[in-house]
Amino acid sequence: QVQLVESGGGSVQAGGSLRLSCRAKGTIYYDACVGWFRQVPGKEREGVAAIDYDETPGYASSVRDRFSIFKDNAKDTVYLQMNSLKPEDTATYSCAAELGGYGGNPLNCAFAYWGQGTQVTVS
Repeated sequence: QVQLVESGGGSVQAGGSLRLSCRAKGTIYYDACVGWFRQVPGKEREGVAAIDYDETPGYASSVRDRFSIFKDNAKDTVYLQMNSLKPEDTATYSCAAELGGYGGNPLNCAFAYWGQGTQVTVS
């Protein structure tokens, strides 16, 4: 069973930055596709960024020039660096993982494991 724990959410003013962390309980990220998703009540969940086992990244067009995803396999952690935050980035952010990697756009991985989510509020 894969467990994912997010941290790093909070409140920030527009233009500010936050870094989200997704730590896996178990050494999996060397061979996994990991993604960040966000959801606002009443709206569909949106894929934000993802990173494949070989560190190939994928980004939603709305965040491509502002967010960066990277991982530290030694720490079993994937990070989402969010810069130039906008009020429309306000959402609950969740990380997800799929073992075995993908090989294409990592946002299209069949994510099977999900964290509980962390709130990001931009005002």
